[in-house]
Amino acid sequence: MPEPLLRVQHLTTRFETPRGIVRAVDDVSFDVPERSTVALVGESGSGKSVTALSILRLIADPPGKIESGALVFGGRDLMTLPEPEMRRLRGKEISMVFQEPMTSLNPVYSVGAQIGEAIRLHERASRAEARARAIEMLTHVGIPSPETRVDSFPHELSGGMRQRVMIAMALACKPKLLIADEPTTALDVSIQAQILELLLRLQGEFGMSILLVTHDLGVVAEFATDVVVMYAGRVVETAKATSIFDDPQHPYTRALLASMPPFDSSRRADRPRRLAAIEGMVPDLAALPPGCRFADRCAVRKKKPTGYERCAEVEPALADVDAERRARCYYAGAAE
Repeated sequence: MPEPLLRVQHLTTRFETPRGIVRAVDDVSFDVPERSTVALVGESGSGKSVTALSILRLIADPPGKIESGALVFGGRDLMTLPEPEMRRLRGKEISMVFQEPMTSLNPVYSVGAQIGEAIRLHERASRAEARARAIEMLTHVGIPSPETRVDSFPHELSGGMRQRVMIAMALACKPKLLIADEPTTALDVSIQAQILELLLRLQGEFGMSILLVTHDLGVVAEFATDVVVMYAGRVVETAKATSIFDDPQHPYTRALLASMPPFDSSRRADRPRRLAAIEGMVPDLAALPPGCRFADRCAVRKKKPTGYERCAEVEPALADVDAERRARCYYAGAAE
């Protein structure tokens, strides 16, 4: 097997809080292969965004700290790089698109100046060269009249156009890896589809990998090649996207899928399937119970209370189910 572009190994990121130490990312490991789209999924608070920020070493210290782990990118462990080298790598080899473009873009600079800043910093281009590249990138991401829009300020653009500007900024130096953190959350459905199609098209043009952070399994089904499911700071399942939807192994993954509207368009509109909620709450990360972190909400365990005592006593390891799948469950694949 070829070496992945990014290998995250036993990553742990903690935060100091008034209630004690919280490990928002706890011993997380996964790979991002070359030219692939890996989806990092889970409900709010599962640790997805903290994982993404940890990869770029953008965790504010204090109160946060990357406690341990390795982030091997292109043969280099990012954890051992001096900060000046990390600054040269951010935006050049690894870029990130953040959730809310209005808070990520500087309101007092034109979008062209903000796109050109990365080009001037990483490629030592002149102002004229950076402006020309900014117009080229705005054209790439489908902004109409890019020669005019290059001088626009963020408040003069719609939400969808601002997100396209963020993508143009992230891809200006043609990175090898793009981290997209909920890139369509604040957009309406039609614009969401356009942004995701744009990312896929640009992935093909630039040959990059994408780490897509999302809670939307519909997006995962459409665009991801591999899936990493997180719960309460842990990875609970990893697999190819087709396997996740065809034969999920972890009860949490099955519960997420059951909470989605059906993909089957032939289902009669007058007999819609009732969406299943996941009962209970995510455990308090400052006072985690022993055993599996999903045990109190697990439908398999609730329906068969006897015989599952160890679920509440000792946390299972993330173990191989087969050659391409791993799950953190003693009863992986067990029917509810």
